Amino acid sequence: MSASANISKYYATGKRKNAIARVWISPGDGSIVVNERKAEDYFLRLTLLNVIKQPLDLANLSGKYDVFASVSGGGISSQAAALKHGIAKGLLEIDPALRSVLKKKGLLTRDSREKERKKYGQKGARKKFQFSKR
Repeated sequence: MSASANISKYYATGKRKNAIARVWISPGDGSIVVNERKAEDYFLRLTLLNVIKQPLDLANLSGKYDVFASVSGGGISSQAAALKHGIAKGLLEIDPALRSVLKKKGLLTRDSREKERKKYGQKGARKKFQFSKR
């Protein structure tokens, strides 16, 4: 405990699809900065803001830590999910006792679903070209 008490910044990485979030968590007033912008300005939908705040709310640390994140790749929804994963892993670095709470809600598990590739001779990954018998 004494070794981790001296660290002021905690780092973690979260991923979802092609989105990668590099997250730094430090003690503060609860501000969340994503790509040098406030989270409210970056994630315009309220549901996405709720997604990224979920790990902090579950751990009852929502006003106690500042989150600085660099997010790249994927879409806005995948970036929010990657950020959620990164914040959850960062909170685990701060306090390993939070593992049971975060794991129960599935926040520590990386969502490994990826986009299926398009196959040749087909319109998409599963969809076929229109077929006419006559």
